[in-house]
Amino acid sequence: MNNKFNVKTNTFFINNLLLWHTRFNTRTMPWKNEKNPYKVWLSEIILQQTKVEQGLSYYLKFVKQFPKIGNLANASEDEVLKLWQGLGYYSRARNLHYTAKYISTELNGIFPNTYTEILKLKGVGEYTAAAISSFCFNEKKAVVDGNVKRVLSRYFLIKEAIDTTKGKKIFMDLAQQLIPNKNPGEYNQAIMDFGATVCKPKNPLCGSCMLKENCMAFNKNKVSQLPFKSKKIATKNRYFYSFFIETPKGYIIEQREENDIWKKLYQFPLVEFEKKKKLSNKEINKILAAKFDINNEEIIEISKEFTQKLTHQLIHIQFISIKTTATTLLDKEKYRYTRNLTNFAFPKIFILYLQSKSLILE
Repeated sequence: MNNKFNVKTNTFFINNLLLWHTRFNTRTMPWKNEKNPYKVWLSEIILQQTKVEQGLSYYLKFVKQFPKIGNLANASEDEVLKLWQGLGYYSRARNLHYTAKYISTELNGIFPNTYTEILKLKGVGEYTAAAISSFCFNEKKAVVDGNVKRVLSRYFLIKEAIDTTKGKKIFMDLAQQLIPNKNPGEYNQAIMDFGATVCKPKNPLCGSCMLKENCMAFNKNKVSQLPFKSKKIATKNRYFYSFFIETPKGYIIEQREENDIWKKLYQFPLVEFEKKKKLSNKEINKILAAKFDINNEEIIEISKEFTQKLTHQLIHIQFISIKTTATTLLDKEKYRYTRNLTNFAFPKIFILYLQSKSLILE
């Protein structure tokens, strides 16, 4: 494999990437060419596991509501989660908030300016630390995301799986070997954008690609086979019923605290079953009595099944709508009333249900 990584091939690769970025890259985003580490960090955290098209509106909302890191640090966790609502992977939002508070209180509001120090921040991995340090502080650190791995695997015909320890090291070492001393941030942006817009996962633009002359996958007709992944994790199905209970005091909600999906978000109370199950009215009333001390209430509706795909999990929920005159909660520590559902951050699947009832608009 070493004969592939020669000086001539590398020079062609680097020069043409930078030329493409200067002349032909039309990918414009508000965080590109940004030197403020807070804004770059914010954009990188939002874009983890999120497409640019979806993340853009969230980035703009966060910058507007929290223009400086101190503003984010002073916000409540509920405010941050509410603004993050619908983006998924909520641990990112919690880590974002924690780190903002840490920088404000422990670092006097000054963002770290080296890769090593940035990497110490909660929720920041190697890729994000490299992006911030190279874009904002001109440090020679290669970013290695999915776009970068795809470009490298095809151009250099790397058949090692990208999801193995060995593969990750190969891609990291090669990316660091390639990054130029001059303007490393520009090079990092170029290779990421090239992977996103030209060397795409499906239907790559090989015909107009400026690298195809020396691209080994293109010349050996193996573009569609790379990059290679070694394993596919099976999806687990989870089945829930959720109780949408309207009372004279408002709707009953609870905040998730356990180390599971949707931690710190709000929901209507749930019961989970190991397999798909059709509840009878008798079973529903039994659950209502045990959970809320509500007896023999009329069941208004049992919704269709709503689904949401999470990482390696497929969530199935049916919502049971109930209206009751009861005003005393069995567990006041766990449950609370609210008349305004828009004040709370709910998981996406709950938002879809509320939208179907025209009770929430966002």
